[in-house]
Amino acid sequence: MRFFSHLKTVIRHKNAVFLHCCKAGIPVRGFLHDLSKFSPVEFFNGVKYYQGTRSPNEGEREANGYSLAWMHHKGRNRHHFEYWVDVNPVSKRYEPVEMPRKYLIEMFCDRVAASKIYKGKDYTDDAALIYFERAKHKRVIHQKTSDELEFLLRLLAEKGEREVFSYIKSHKNKELI
Repeated sequence: MRFFSHLKTVIRHKNAVFLHCCKAGIPVRGFLHDLSKFSPVEFFNGVKYYQGTRSPNEGEREANGYSLAWMHHKGRNRHHFEYWVDVNPVSKRYEPVEMPRKYLIEMFCDRVAASKIYKGKDYTDDAALIYFERAKHKRVIHQKTSDELEFLLRLLAEKGEREVFSYIKSHKNKELI
């Protein structure tokens, strides 16, 4: 049962991200989005820890103290800000790196789609912003990337999907804020 439930969730999420990416003018990113979720480590751990109301990675983390599926996923998917951490050549410390625009936009589409999938009928346009704000103080993310993502999430919450996707499409190759 969990196998098909997880598979259905992954496919629904991928479809939602694809549609959002098309609206944002980056359909190729939407098509390629989260293909690693079908790899054995991500898929079967997703089945094992499937809950339906939140990411199975959270369940795996609670059970083991870490999530192998998440570590695999974030290392292969550039739309996650966690991918964009590297050693600064000056400080010699791991520090966040600014995300390229197309991955930032894909991240926005991903967050909105995930909110829709996990919230279901309780989804509202401020759901992704609320989720973002809840962990903002703990996040290791480049400040400009964080500011641009928050700007888009606020625009969605205040103006709705039509407005935010129109804005993204017209600004996808320039500064978002």
